[in-house]
Amino acid sequence: MRRYVEVTQESGKEFFKNYQSKGRIVMLNLLKFKDVADYTDLETIKPDKEISGKEAYELYMTHTLPCIKKYGSEVLFKGNSGDFVIGPTEENWDYVLLVAHESVETFMKFAQDKEYLKTAGHRKAALLDSRLLPIQN
Repeated sequence: MRRYVEVTQESGKEFFKNYQSKGRIVMLNLLKFKDVADYTDLETIKPDKEISGKEAYELYMTHTLPCIKKYGSEVLFKGNSGDFVIGPTEENWDYVLLVAHESVETFMKFAQDKEYLKTAGHRKAALLDSRLLPIQN
């Protein structure tokens, strides 16, 4: 089974092309955590002791929330998840997150922010698999 944790260059280009200058965008995050966070190649942000993927994601969010707010974005919803009522039984998620951004341009500024990037590795350490779906109305 293929896993997805980081954006590919192709999907990033398509995202920007398809949603640029179309106004407010909400990003739906579906997240599956590793049992134990993997800080391989992330020594500068590695905690002193072993932590779970969920704990690593909590560190990520602690560091990320100020950057989200800096760009006028907001977390609309976050919560624990599980199996689908309608959907594949072999696919489930631990956590769901909805983040609203004023525009794709605002999202891109956030995603490229130097302060954000310093600790974004907590997300990589935390996640076994994820999905990121842009939503507009």
